[in-house]
Amino acid sequence: MALITPSYVTVNPHYMEPGVILPYSQASGAFETIAQGQPLPRLSDGDLYVYMKKMDVRTKVASGQAAYNSLPSISVILSMISTPTYLLRVRGEYDHHDTAAANRWGVSIVEAQRLGMRQGHFQLARNGLLYGFNPAGGEGLVNANGATALTLPPDTNGNTTVVTYDNGQMGQFILQQLSALKTRTNQLGIGRKFTILGPQRVLGGWEYQDIVQVTQFQREGAGSVPVAGMVKEVIAMNGDEIAWVYDDTLIGQGDGGTDLVIITMPEVKKPAGSMINTNEFAKLEPGIEACSLMYCDMAAPREIPTPLAGGAIDVLSEWRITSGWGVRPESISLISMPYSA
Repeated sequence: MALITPSYVTVNPHYMEPGVILPYSQASGAFETIAQGQPLPRLSDGDLYVYMKKMDVRTKVASGQAAYNSLPSISVILSMISTPTYLLRVRGEYDHHDTAAANRWGVSIVEAQRLGMRQGHFQLARNGLLYGFNPAGGEGLVNANGATALTLPPDTNGNTTVVTYDNGQMGQFILQQLSALKTRTNQLGIGRKFTILGPQRVLGGWEYQDIVQVTQFQREGAGSVPVAGMVKEVIAMNGDEIAWVYDDTLIGQGDGGTDLVIITMPEVKKPAGSMINTNEFAKLEPGIEACSLMYCDMAAPREIPTPLAGGAIDVLSEWRITSGWGVRPESISLISMPYSA
């Protein structure tokens, strides 16, 4: 652990501001794409895999005015899916001289170590969530087998980039993808939560700059609402909600080096009819409503402090997690969008 605390000269009398200008990096919204918005602390110490059971059913029924003697039956098919876990580890070492040097600058070396190690864990977890630790194995939401991948089509003027695209048509395109996602997951007519994750330069324009034309979207104050406002207004009419979150690591992650925008429905709700329910089998318990998941062994990384010779201390921080796991890949849309020509 490098602790650089140079000496400094001040003029007296003076006032020393106790606050410190900290480095701010992007707080990724990637975890909004999974169920409950965070990894689920379900793993035991040393678990190497997570397994999940799948069930499918095929039904056949005979119908006729006369009773059949030879009757068909249902077929229930059980299968298993799995994903490996990975142990994340990082350490920090410091002694009483480092502690004193940090104190002269008004900083707690213990908290600096703890928060720095946690940030490292969480950034690597974000990478595992989106891209997986073994992408070739289908790990990570970006590599989920069965996810819907598409490229932004040209608008009616032939524009194919985010900065040149017709604003109204961009809003309509996003709404089409939300509708298609609800159709794939059989959630039409049910209010659900969507997450749209993308780079700041793409989603930021949709929220603040790209004003939809009055001819594309009629509302009070028409001609002043951006793409995001149009999308939020329309999905609210259907009882849906949406989270617009950002992650700049998606720049260049689409096909051919384009920017990638991920649309997910983190959880589904069991479709139900009235007394006669053609989705009756879904009432079987226990059922899982999560679409995308991530597991961990504890809510926060474990810290193991150990004394070292010479009065120093070693702090080992570790956390076991899985990659992002798209257990219902039909709930994931991966849209490649060229930002500019």
